[in-house]
Amino acid sequence: MTRAEQLERLHNQIPGKFDIIIIGGGATGLGTALDATTRGYKTLLLEKSDFSSGTSSRSTKLVHGGVRYLAQMDILLVIEALRERGIMLRNAPHLTGNQEFIIPVYSWFDAMFYTIGLKFYDVLSGKLSLGKSYFIGRKKVIERLPNIKQEGLKGGIVYHDGQFDDSRMAVALAKATTKHGGTVLNYFEVTALLKDEKGKIKGVKATDTISGRKYEIFSSLVINATGVFADNILRMDRPDAHRIIKPSQGIHLVLDGSFLQGDSALMIPKTEDGRVLFAIPWYGKTVAGTTDTPLEKISEEPVALKEEIDFVLRTAGNYMVKAPAKKDILSVYAGLRPLASDPDNPHATKEISRRHKIIVSSSGLITITGGKWTTYRCMAEETIDRAISEGLLEKRKCVTRTLKVEALPEKIANNRLRIYGENAGEIENIMAENPDTAEKISDKLPYTKAEIIWICRNEMPVTLEDMLARRTRALIFDARAAEKCAPLVAEIMAGEMGHDGRWIEEQVASFRKLVKKYLPE
Repeated sequence: MTRAEQLERLHNQIPGKFDIIIIGGGATGLGTALDATTRGYKTLLLEKSDFSSGTSSRSTKLVHGGVRYLAQMDILLVIEALRERGIMLRNAPHLTGNQEFIIPVYSWFDAMFYTIGLKFYDVLSGKLSLGKSYFIGRKKVIERLPNIKQEGLKGGIVYHDGQFDDSRMAVALAKATTKHGGTVLNYFEVTALLKDEKGKIKGVKATDTISGRKYEIFSSLVINATGVFADNILRMDRPDAHRIIKPSQGIHLVLDGSFLQGDSALMIPKTEDGRVLFAIPWYGKTVAGTTDTPLEKISEEPVALKEEIDFVLRTAGNYMVKAPAKKDILSVYAGLRPLASDPDNPHATKEISRRHKIIVSSSGLITITGGKWTTYRCMAEETIDRAISEGLLEKRKCVTRTLKVEALPEKIANNRLRIYGENAGEIENIMAENPDTAEKISDKLPYTKAEIIWICRNEMPVTLEDMLARRTRALIFDARAAEKCAPLVAEIMAGEMGHDGRWIEEQVASFRKLVKKYLPE
């Protein structure tokens, strides 16, 4: 998958028309593109920045039913998410895994309450269960969570949910879409909607922000899958359109793995703001979060607020012997949730259901909002089915319930290369041809020069940020280490992509500005 190949596909389709144009390259847009392409529709996805550059690369890294939604009695959401959790783990085993969680309990009432609740969670997961929940005593909790506060500890409830790599999953969906004949383009901004004499949408105006070339692209259907920016596209359709998105910000802190000291995750069910808080082992680090902060204004690069950072540190510290401090933070990232507005309670967001909503405008524009990573596949299926029921597409059957996102080789010498699925052998070939490329880009990061080269050739990175924030997770793992190796990585990218020294300087300078937003100071 190269950008040049995708541009060629676009040019070959013009002046004809696509069946579907999807605006937005996050989880929802990419999932919809894969669903549409595998049904046989001519599909084009346009993303104004990079794939998953917004919310979809800043999640809690969980594929889960949502224990807290069970407490809110949003049973339908939990059932849907648990089903999709099982499907996602089955269809993308190289990017997902079964994660054990422990809820520590400090009273026998809580032990009984959470045990009963999680048994219900087990029942709702049905045949796609990842493992039964059960109570363990104080001693076993301490064995599995050595850093847990022991005073008053009665025991803990063990349960299972899924874990994944969000932005790598996004890249896998993009590649799967192109493999099945779809076209996906990053850095391609939709600037207007095209309409016929009856006011029905017939395509889009868009600009390739890399070359500056402008396009008019025609289609039978346009889908708005832009997440927190959905209102912008709705206003392109109708300038007087009311806002439907009430954004909420959640932040996560990345800490050293020593704050968990094991393979089990910690789930804190009661916090001062009413949310749950997770501390999860992820690639050898500890990811702690999240918060729920209503926002009036949104940006493409949200920044964690001081009070949010303090909240996560304080809450985690209440349960850990070795309490995390600001100096321990390797990276902090913020993401925005596209929640639907509640006119009766405009400041509340955590009570709003995460169930998705599909809106069909009089012009024929379809907007898909809400939801979460876990339910991306069924959101896509329902969106295309809705288009069929509205008469905008001919009827074709969804096939993604059993569609493997990427094939896996039987044996891979370096297990960490599993994230590259069927192409892992190509990375090893690069190392064999040039042993120097086996060197790591940093002693604090797991990536090699060969991986950077392979990504340049296969995964459409355009900027240094694309490489260090999303194709690799360097910026998330350790923001300072990512900044330190940025010149080396930019130099490798420039060599592969045909850029000069000026490009290297500009990219490094831009990335260093970005890094400041990922550091607590």
